[in-house]
Amino acid sequence: MNKLYPSAAAALEGLVADDQTLAVGGFGLCGIPEALIDALRDSGVKGLTVISNNAGVDGFGLGKLLETRQIKKMISSYVGENKEFERQYLAGELELEFTPQGTLAEKLRAGGAGIPAFFTKTGVGTMVAEGKELRDFDGETYVMEHALVPDVSLVKAYRADKSGNLQFRLTARNFNPAAATAGKVCVVEVEEVVETGAIAPDDIHLPGIYVHRIVHNPNPEKRIEKRTITEKQGA
Repeated sequence: MNKLYPSAAAALEGLVADDQTLAVGGFGLCGIPEALIDALRDSGVKGLTVISNNAGVDGFGLGKLLETRQIKKMISSYVGENKEFERQYLAGELELEFTPQGTLAEKLRAGGAGIPAFFTKTGVGTMVAEGKELRDFDGETYVMEHALVPDVSLVKAYRADKSGNLQFRLTARNFNPAAATAGKVCVVEVEEVVETGAIAPDDIHLPGIYVHRIVHNPNPEKRIEKRTITEKQGA
């Protein structure tokens, strides 16, 4: 089975549609599938529910999909540093399911593991727990959280072999493995593609069984969110 597609647009063709739920890997702007996000924007699909730690920044990453009004709801942990996100949310134009970061990671991991729900203490007594089932265990109150199983997952990895076995690089691993396993279909964007067997088994971070389509993007932008320079006194 050939998992390698000639472009991000080709990899999304026939997969994405209006009103779907998508998971998108990344943390801030680290480890985001830049080419796949651009292709998703260009596809014109709308009414999307997007699961991601955050929504990029204005004009980059998922921020591009906010500008084109293709996202109707975000399931996120961190929503700062994006003025268009803030504007749409405060204007009632964007739904937000605000989720603690660890809970978001576990909701994706549980989805990939076939676990429909789990209990956590995080959020008990706050707006996060409103409308959710509470249960006591050993004298402590826990809130039940449902797993996430998106229709499509868009993932960024550093290297893939032609069977879809993946290597991630440093902190760019972040939410990507959990997003990949949770999705019904997983499309991955990588900087390097090698022959099957070229990656040592112990160096494979995610088995190819979870990966359905691969896109080669050898030169991603890898934008840095903030660069802070402190000038030394007397310099």
